[in-house]
Amino acid sequence: MNVVQILERLVSFPSVVGTPNGDVVDWIVRYLESHFVRVNVLPGPEGDRANLFATLGPEDRRGYILSGHMDVVPAQEAEWRSDPFTLRAEGENLYGRGTSDMKGFLAAVLASVPALRALRLDHPIHIAFSYDEEAGCRGVPHLISRLTELCAPPLGAIIGEPSNMRGVRAHKGKAAARISIEGRAGHSSRPDQGINAIHLMVDVLSKAVETAGALTQGPHDPTFEPSYSSMQVGTLKGGQALNIIPDLCVAEIEARAIPGIAPTALLEPVHAVVRSLAAHGINATWEPLSDYPALSLPPDAPLSALVERLTGAPSLAAVSYGTEAGLYQNAGIPSIICGPGDIARAHKPNEFIRAEELTSCQTFIEALGGFLSIRS
Repeated sequence: MNVVQILERLVSFPSVVGTPNGDVVDWIVRYLESHFVRVNVLPGPEGDRANLFATLGPEDRRGYILSGHMDVVPAQEAEWRSDPFTLRAEGENLYGRGTSDMKGFLAAVLASVPALRALRLDHPIHIAFSYDEEAGCRGVPHLISRLTELCAPPLGAIIGEPSNMRGVRAHKGKAAARISIEGRAGHSSRPDQGINAIHLMVDVLSKAVETAGALTQGPHDPTFEPSYSSMQVGTLKGGQALNIIPDLCVAEIEARAIPGIAPTALLEPVHAVVRSLAAHGINATWEPLSDYPALSLPPDAPLSALVERLTGAPSLAAVSYGTEAGLYQNAGIPSIICGPGDIARAHKPNEFIRAEELTSCQTFIEALGGFLSIRS
């Protein structure tokens, strides 16, 4: 199968984040096993989805991880011009959900397997595919926790998020939480007989706005735009009608942190307000939604030099989106982003990747194999 045919099969699996992914995992396992690659399927605690890990080359030596996620965001937008889970070619453009983010990278990795298998690899190439990345990198921590039993300490990890095949050395970390406050419903003419949940949320929102303002003062990292960590309330829901006292208010909040700062620490002032409300008898709950650290790879890191050598292009200092790379880095594995496609096409109707981008990525991966192979 060539890279486009593989992408066609991958896109056909509606592996939407937060749903079972057994179909796509099973297909990838069968494909790899057909090329005599041993695969480790690593079920997550949810019970209906799994990560997978495979190694090409000597398992007892240090090598490089090719990391990607199998899940995609939903594709319910009315603007889709065709079935989002059926690959559609229009010239060089290949349309479908996940083509850029990031089944295109998965397809390039899988298409490279026959060529990699034909090499005498002196150091291994590991394939690490995760689940539920789009929900805040929830699947890959379970995979990373198993690496010590799966392989020798990796030399580095290449995370194939869409970057136009340019290495990317940094991104901010992110943490998010959902806050729910329960009140008591009643007629708005008798506020003395109800408890307004929206009013109770005001202190939480005020602390979030106050903290967001304070973060603009620094610390700063000029690598990023903006150069400071940030916070926002992204959603706010509550109330049924104007003349009914709201009995529930729910807010979702996120913080994005520059390297060196734990994203959850930024949320702590807001979390403290929620705990205070609960301590005073109010039914206020805090539900973590995501938490992944920032990525920061030095410009002179060997991994950056390797990716620049293989792509023929200088690496980028930073991007605005987040990835699993920071989690690999936190596990002591130097990490960099490099993958086909453009992030500007992701999470939108009529998402696409160009056939030449897939070929470029496959060439990059096979060149990595050549770099790691035994010279005769």
